[in-house]
Amino acid sequence: MQQRTYKTAVMVVHDCVATVLAVTLTFIFRFNGELLAERLHALPILLPPFVVFAALVYGRFKLYRTKWRFASLPDLAGIVKAASVLALTLLVVDYVLVSATMYGFYFFGKIAIALYWVLQIFLLGGTRLAFRYLKYARSRQSQARTATTPTLLLGRGTDIELLVRAIESGSVRRLSAKGILSPRVDEIGQIMRGVPVLGAFSDLERVVATLAAEGTPVRRLVAVPNALTPEAEPDDLIARARRLGLPLSRVTSLGEGMRDAELAPLEIEDLLLRPTVSIDRPRLERFLKGTRVIVTGGGGSIGSEIVARAVAFGAASILVVENSEPALHGILSQPAIAAADVTGALCDIRDRDRLHTVFAGFRPDYVFHAAALKQVPYLERDWSEGIKTNVLGSINVADATIAARARAMVMISTDKAIEPVSQLGVTKRFAEMVAQSLDAEQAAAPQEKPTRLIAVRFGNVLGSVGSVVPVFKAQIARGGPVTVTDSEMVRYFMTVREAADLVLTAASHGDREGRNVTLPASGSDQRAAVYVLKMGQPVRILDLAERMIRLAGFEPNEDIDVVFTGSRPGERLNEILFAREEPRVALDGIDGVMAAKPVFADRIVLEGWIGALKKAVETNDRNAADAVFEVAVPDYRHRSARPAAPKPVPTTVPA
Repeated sequence: MQQRTYKTAVMVVHDCVATVLAVTLTFIFRFNGELLAERLHALPILLPPFVVFAALVYGRFKLYRTKWRFASLPDLAGIVKAASVLALTLLVVDYVLVSATMYGFYFFGKIAIALYWVLQIFLLGGTRLAFRYLKYARSRQSQARTATTPTLLLGRGTDIELLVRAIESGSVRRLSAKGILSPRVDEIGQIMRGVPVLGAFSDLERVVATLAAEGTPVRRLVAVPNALTPEAEPDDLIARARRLGLPLSRVTSLGEGMRDAELAPLEIEDLLLRPTVSIDRPRLERFLKGTRVIVTGGGGSIGSEIVARAVAFGAASILVVENSEPALHGILSQPAIAAADVTGALCDIRDRDRLHTVFAGFRPDYVFHAAALKQVPYLERDWSEGIKTNVLGSINVADATIAARARAMVMISTDKAIEPVSQLGVTKRFAEMVAQSLDAEQAAAPQEKPTRLIAVRFGNVLGSVGSVVPVFKAQIARGGPVTVTDSEMVRYFMTVREAADLVLTAASHGDREGRNVTLPASGSDQRAAVYVLKMGQPVRILDLAERMIRLAGFEPNEDIDVVFTGSRPGERLNEILFAREEPRVALDGIDGVMAAKPVFADRIVLEGWIGALKKAVETNDRNAADAVFEVAVPDYRHRSARPAAPKPVPTTVPA
């Protein structure tokens, strides 16, 4: 704070001195002899009030709020406006007061005032631009000393300029930009901040060969966001890069602009067959800032991303509840997490007493329930474990959330919960029904701030543990074959980041009354219970497999075979987002998200079903469990026949 005050004072002094110089130089340049002597003699009277007024004008146009090293056209515009106000003030004073009552002639005159205006802009703006240039030259020299990796930048226009600025400022280190490849033909041959545009994406091999012949072998490729849009055809670019053996990175940034730019390896997850759904970042910042958050299963791929996003959006304190010690250690050891107030608790959600103790001690505002068993083949074989975790464990989390008087709980469900054909789907659907019943009870309770309990349904999350993508990557790395269950199987896909943001957005909508989030004009959507991301058209698993093979630089069924293994128990060809009986809800003001109102059974009936499931687990009676699910979820279509003996779980994960 003291340093900021000191810098502001220095800028005020500088601008006041510049004002004195501008007025003095105006007289010297414009007048001579007696006219000059008379005006210089009047300066001690004229300058003090004018300098004070000028300082106030500079403050009004925010000349003291921007760092000189970042001086730009908006700052120059502010200087021009301030100088114009001062010049007009002199004109009015000179014509109205001075000439009429004091001297009988114009003390400045129009020419002198115009000259003052030019000098004032030059003295205020010139020093700022000179300072910026000195900082720029110094950073360029420093960057040149540390730039050890000859790099090609991929993209167009504004994004490329921001990346080059980040390299110059040192935000992105060790890169030496040798050229740019742009998907726009009209940019070829241009120069962006000293870096030439050497060709299009299709010219990658030629440009690399040319630079190598000139003694500058390219060692890295960096793509900005607009290089990865579908119209830029990034698939071909990635395939070319891999054939050349060049590492390809993408630019990521959580902040505005590129000053906080980071580089990450480019993965297939970054190339969805649809545009990534954008979120309302200010909404989530307002919603989470200063809150206390619990994430169950926070060591998993989705849970850990929720933790990271909660940190980024300003949560005051976060507790990771995890039953795996390695997973808990992994998430708490991440650098971005370690710098925040994030703690962990080893706790199994099946342990009801332990869970209630942990929740009561932490007193969360929001609970994000990501802990679950999710792999279809395992749950088809070990069905009772799915009931213990996905049903009974979820009930424990919901009850602990209500007992701790949290604002809301968001349970992560799956698109397999609609018309389920697997243990994963039916256990998640049953857990949704219990949560919706508890939510209705809370809404009817006479308490001031009832707890909201809502669910979010995911499609397949690209890159998560158990996703089909890592399996395909491993199979391609071994040289194939790539196994696909059925040529007509389709799935909805989303990124881990989209999944986490959907969870947070659902929570912000479900609990708007208690946070600083604007309500829509109509209240028709306030009791939405299930949220789903608009994931576009489903993707054929076969198309995804073939695309990944091509991105690796091979041709499907020529270099690497694609083999169909057939659907296994619990799998179906397509997924459904909403049940037929679920009334859809329009979410005003939230793009990219759909919702439905709750559909659930009477609480007494649910308790009876829960008791029957517990007994079926205790007696290891799967038929009894299926009978409960058939009644509770009428559209549940379980296996037609159970194998005589358990079969080994396949090594490949189904789509």
